[in-house]
Amino acid sequence: MEASPLGGVDKALLALDTLAGFGAAGAPLATLAQAVGVSKPTLHRTLAALRHRGYAEQTPDGAYRLGPAALALGSTYLAEENLPALLHPALTALSEKTDELVHLGVLAGREVVYLDKVEPQRAVRVWSAVGRRRAAATTALGRALLSVQELDDAALARFAGEDARPERLREALSEARTTGIAGETEENEPGIACIAVPLLRAGRAVAAVSITAPAERLRGAARADRVAALRNVLPALLPAGLTTR
Repeated sequence: MEASPLGGVDKALLALDTLAGFGAAGAPLATLAQAVGVSKPTLHRTLAALRHRGYAEQTPDGAYRLGPAALALGSTYLAEENLPALLHPALTALSEKTDELVHLGVLAGREVVYLDKVEPQRAVRVWSAVGRRRAAATTALGRALLSVQELDDAALARFAGEDARPERLREALSEARTTGIAGETEENEPGIACIAVPLLRAGRAVAAVSITAPAERLRGAARADRVAALRNVLPALLPAGLTTR
């Protein structure tokens, strides 16, 4: 492997990688030094610098582990306001593959907020806009996001509200969990259907991506082709830290 241009920075990054591997329990200095491949005095200085900036901390028993600043990096990087820029290339590739309208959305209370969209080359018969809100219970995006959660009867009824029957929502979420694909057909606009998948970070849904098309293009073999695009095109283009189910 090519030598790092800045050895001190490289040691700090190796220390962070090693700390992450030991998890919340952390590890004593000697163990970490052996894992990183440096002397204890050298690693002690590196850890002191990391502790100064909050990237490492010591447990009551003296072990070292990742600090809050390191843990916040991923959350900041994948914050809601960054998602449109981070995911736009993936949305574009998915739209080009399917020649369909693609949306990115997040959950806000009982609703889905549309953060980004990519329109296909052919004419689109559905009205959509970034910033638009729709009931999560009746949208493929919302169902994808809710399918990752464990909802009791009260929560299910709250999300259903006056927009959907709780039993219909439960059925839709069960199907999404089983197949990995959430969907709706003509529940929001006549002749229009959607399919969607959640985007996960550490097992928690942070957003969802959907394909919206005339209902006839989301049936049978045509639907299978678009489901395959969601499963095969999207994951390879997601930023580090995000996965699909």
